[in-house]
Order: sequence, then C-alpha cells, then structure tokens
Amino acid sequence: MALIQKIPVTVLTGYLGAGKTTLLNRILTEEHHQRVAVIVNEFGEVGIDHQLVMDADEEIFEMNNGCICCTVRGDLIRMVGELMQRQNSFDHLVIETTGLADPAPVIQSFFMDEVMQQQTQLDAVVTVVDAKHVWNHWESSEVQEQIAFADIVLLNKRDLVTPDILSVLERKVRGMNAIAKIHPTQNCDIAIDTILGVQAFDLKNALSIDPAFLEEEAHEHDDSVFSVAITEPGSVDSDKLNRWLYQLVQARGPNIFRMKGILNVDNAERRFVFQGVHMTLDGRPGKPWKLGETRRNELVFIGRNLDEAELREGFHSCFIEQPVPAYAA
Repeated sequence: MALIQKIPVTVLTGYLGAGKTTLLNRILTEEHHQRVAVIVNEFGEVGIDHQLVMDADEEIFEMNNGCICCTVRGDLIRMVGELMQRQNSFDHLVIETTGLADPAPVIQSFFMDEVMQQQTQLDAVVTVVDAKHVWNHWESSEVQEQIAFADIVLLNKRDLVTPDILSVLERKVRGMNAIAKIHPTQNCDIAIDTILGVQAFDLKNALSIDPAFLEEEAHEHDDSVFSVAITEPGSVDSDKLNRWLYQLVQARGPNIFRMKGILNVDNAERRFVFQGVHMTLDGRPGKPWKLGETRRNELVFIGRNLDEAELREGFHSCFIEQPVPAYAA
C-alpha cells in the first residue's frame, strides 16, 4: 500500500491589523511554485477577509461562525478532512486565524485528530506582530499567546518605528519565546521559503535549541509570559522523565504554552526529541549522537508565570543516579 504524502500546514496568526492578510496575499501571488489551499477564519457572522484576498488560483475556504479556537474547531477538523480527500490539487495548506484567536487548540488538533495526524504535518506557526501598535495591546493574552506559540515571528511595519524601538521589541519577543525565528519586515515582505516548507514544528527536524538568550541582559521576567531554558549534561532516566512530564502537565499544563526538548535518555544511541502544547506531548528518537560528542540535554519552556526553580528541580530529579564508587577499606 502506498504511503500517504502528508500535506504541510502553516498556521498564520497575529493580532488585529498586524498584517496577516498582507502576508497571505504574498503567499498567494508570489512565484514559489506551490499550490496553496487556504482556510480563512473570521470573528463574527459576516465574513469580509476573503474579499480582501487577491484573486488567485489557490483555493480559499472561509469559516465565519466564530473563533477558530473555540466554537468552530470541529468545523476546522471537518474542513481539513474534506480537503484531504482531494489533496492532489494542492501542495500546502495555510490556516489564517482571527486576530483574537488563541493558537493552542488549532495546534493541538494536529496531535489529537486522527485524520489530521495521519495526513497533515504542522510545518510552522507564523505570527505577525505590528511593531508600531503592539505596545497598545502588549498586556493582552491574545498577543502574548500568539507570540509564545510562534515558530516564526514577523515584526511587521518596521518602517514605522525607530531602530531603537524595533530592537527593544525584538528583545521582548525573544524573552517570551526562545525558539522562534524573528524577522523584521515592511509590508510582510519576506522570502516565501523562509515561512513555507521550513519544518519548524516537525519533530524530525526539531534538533536545535538556542538557550543563549538566558545570557542576555534583556531576559527579564517582567511580564507574565516568558521562556525558561535548561541545558544540562548527563543521562536522563526514561521512567523518571515520563513520570515528571506527566505530573508537570497535570499541574501546570494550562500555563505551559510550548515546550521543546532534545535529551540524552537512557544513554541511547539517538537523541530523544519531544515537544508539547499545554497538556499534549509528542516525542520520538532523533538523530544519532556522534562518536565523542558531548551529550547535552536542552529544554525550553514557554508559558505564563512559570516557576523556573521548580522546573529545574523537577528535571534534575529525572537524571540517572550515578553509582557510588566502592573504595577498599
């Protein structure tokens, strides 16, 4: 039986007016030799976003009965399922969420729904940030969660702010999200291959974490949403790790937006790669460790009101106990 070719999916999010439709128009009209199907979600009963999208050969589907992250989540799963019945007609799927959406339930759908899990591959969560006006909404949960869940962040409208303000914004975004790639843009002008087909959410390719942001002075926990990175050598016990992660998501899951780890588990030949969204976890073996390579465990947690000391203590409890040397009397 032939293997099903999974369709890559990009989730496009960002606060109201940030430039999501501008970016979507670029995706639909620029030459990138990919056939793109689009699901546009709006908040409210009357949809207008599809009228703002330029004419293109790509297929556009509109969902306007509510926010994609709540009332129409079932519709999203149903619509994706229907699309997959004619997946030969497109190469990539883009889901544009309303500016008021929490991306988490959309992301979780790719873990929890059988059809979506088998036939699609979440490629990346792309968040557009309005560099000029985001300050007016910085404390809103929507803005913070959209940034926290992102794999790629576009700091759009860079031409409307000074370089100093843009630099401050980039540091604040980095403090909230240690794993996202950040691109300042004007009118969302960016090479399409930096946002489509990047496999940023694919566990098989999630083999790099940069915890260096902890060394920056800008890493301050002055906001409720921030990142915690842990880098430790040694080997982790799989049973202890599973127990700790299960207890962690049970107790703190709602406040943990994203987590990502590359671990040396049971001194196995391959890295163990995992990531999670709230209480949903997924993991599998990654690339082999190279001969003589220092095996490091790298974890990043992104969420609200995280207890860094608690996370570090919990992870340390997962290490394989080193044998005590037996000394002759």
